[in-house]
Amino acid sequence: MTNPFSEHKEDTLVEDEIETKEPSMYKVILLNDNYTTMDFVVLVLEQIFKKMPAEAQQIMLNVHEQGAGLAGIYTKDVAETKVALVHKFARDREFPLKCTMEAV
Repeated sequence: MTNPFSEHKEDTLVEDEIETKEPSMYKVILLNDNYTTMDFVVLVLEQIFKKMPAEAQQIMLNVHEQGAGLAGIYTKDVAETKVALVHKFARDREFPLKCTMEAV
C-alpha cells in the first residue's frame, strides 16, 4: 500500500494574461434653457460637481452663451448618478434645467 502523502505531484503554474480594460467614460453636459437662472446653474456646479466658484462661473457662461457646458467626465455609473441628481435638484426648486451624458 502506497502512502498518498509520499507521492510527489508536480504542479504546473500557468500564467494567464489578465487584460484590464479602463472603464468607459462619459461627458456630463448641462443644457441651456430660458428659465433656469445663472445663479442656480453655478449652485448646481458647485454642489453636485464640486467645482470651485470661478470654474463654475465659466461653465455657466458656456451653458448660457453656447447652449451647453461640460460639467465633468465620469465613469458610466457616476455620470448617470450626476444626471439624476441634477434633475432632482432642479425639479425640487422648480427649474427645468436639463443634463445629459454622452460617451467620450
